[in-house]
Amino acid sequence: MSPFMIETLDKFQQMGTALAAFFGVLLLVFYLGSKTSGRIQTPTARLVMLGPAVVLLTAGLVVPAILTTISSFKDANNRKFVGLANFNWVFTNPDNLVTLRNTALWVIITPLVSTGLGLLLAVLIDRMKRESIPKSLIFMPMAISFVGASIIWSLVYEYTEPGSEQIGLLSQLAMLFHVDNPPNWILIPFWNNFLLMVIFIWIQVGFAMVVLSAAIKAIPVDVVEAAMLDGATGGRLFRSVTIPMIRGTLVVVLTTIMIGVLKVFDIVRTMTNGNFGTQVLANEMYAQSFVQFDAGRGSALAVVLFVGVIPVVIYNIIQLRRDHAR
Repeated sequence: MSPFMIETLDKFQQMGTALAAFFGVLLLVFYLGSKTSGRIQTPTARLVMLGPAVVLLTAGLVVPAILTTISSFKDANNRKFVGLANFNWVFTNPDNLVTLRNTALWVIITPLVSTGLGLLLAVLIDRMKRESIPKSLIFMPMAISFVGASIIWSLVYEYTEPGSEQIGLLSQLAMLFHVDNPPNWILIPFWNNFLLMVIFIWIQVGFAMVVLSAAIKAIPVDVVEAAMLDGATGGRLFRSVTIPMIRGTLVVVLTTIMIGVLKVFDIVRTMTNGNFGTQVLANEMYAQSFVQFDAGRGSALAVVLFVGVIPVVIYNIIQLRRDHAR
């Protein structure tokens, strides 16, 4: 047996031992918890139910977040403290300013368009017969990975040299409008970012449509009928009744997509690798950490992403608490 196979088997054995030990401890804790009674039964039950989750959350999220934050103040080799030098590089380097601009555009445009189209489709399809068929077709891209979707859309944006047959769908459409030499769409500065956003929107519209459609169907019929008796129809009914009644769901969909956008990596990596002015924070973080092997700058970018997600999560929690309080 080769040394590689022996090393691989050893790693699997270590992983299996660790998992067996974890589940063994978990079963022991549950067994001891089931044997308690009296005054300590309730706190023991809480400890048994919450303890494993807290341990896993701490080991998988809290500790790495702390270590990453510490690493963001160190040099490339993660040895010497350099203060705010890495964050200064993030916010002053010209290339990073383009990266921050692109990320901001993704965060602003993509969730709004995805949620808006999802809401429009939810309203229109709910009035159709056999609505499950178009809903299934629109939701289907959710089953495709971002890498797979990027490969599909790379065929849409495909470019060949002038004089050769254009096989890209977008180029063919351009030729129908008498554009004899379609450009290489992905190389168009600034606007190529929107072409990448289309891929993300194509995937997320189905998610927004399904969730918002369920929220619309959950609106009490008597509320709608009362509004119609008061003269609210069409657009007025939509603005005055539907939107306020599904406001909480709209916030959830928006924030969920927004968090996903902040972590967008696969599309940019597959389509352009961050070149041609399309770089975003998540892909730059990967490049610094695993291509340039600069742990300090990669960690600083990770911290910026983490700080960007926090306000969105806090706002979502506040809105959910308000909705439950009503």
